[in-house]
Amino acid sequence: MSDSESGSDEESEGMSGAAEIAVVLDFLPHGRAEDDRPQYEKSPLAYVLTEEEFRLAELELEADAGIGIGDRIDLGDEDAVARIRDIEYEDLPSGARSEIEYVAEEIVVSNEERFVDFYNDAQPITLRLHQLNLLPGIGKKLRNNILDARDRRPFGSFTDLEGRVDGLHNPKDVLVERILEELREDDLKYRTFVRHDDAE
Repeated sequence: MSDSESGSDEESEGMSGAAEIAVVLDFLPHGRAEDDRPQYEKSPLAYVLTEEEFRLAELELEADAGIGIGDRIDLGDEDAVARIRDIEYEDLPSGARSEIEYVAEEIVVSNEERFVDFYNDAQPITLRLHQLNLLPGIGKKLRNNILDARDRRPFGSFTDLEGRVDGLHNPKDVLVERILEELREDDLKYRTFVRHDDAE
């Protein structure tokens, strides 16, 4: 984990020049309580989850950034973001942890086509393990039901998925649960949704 100035290599990596958007999990207008520096030396902080790679980060903000919990922020906005530091789940303050499930769900809902396509495009990982089996509650039988249904025609929405696959309830919630598991657990062998630097 390294600090990076706004606009540095860390931000441009893998972004192909596109803006990286994150959702604010928690906002500390006066910085960390345990920071003993005088108030005028402390910057406001935000804890965010990125929409594309589900990266967790701590942002040091410009004083007049004007953001709040639930806001979407462009990490490349130099007028708002002074510094970005990638962090792990355990580094999040309690306020951010209490928001993360809602924010992950909001990202999945607002990018429904992308996440429905996971069900359409998931592939085998090994001879015995399929990407679909990484999702909570999806065993061999349910996986085969999904594969059979998508072979007939691709899924168009979460509602379509639930209606056509016998035994698959709340396909959106299943994805959110897996995303949260990937965010919280350091030692998972396979990651589908969350970028993890150790795996690079």
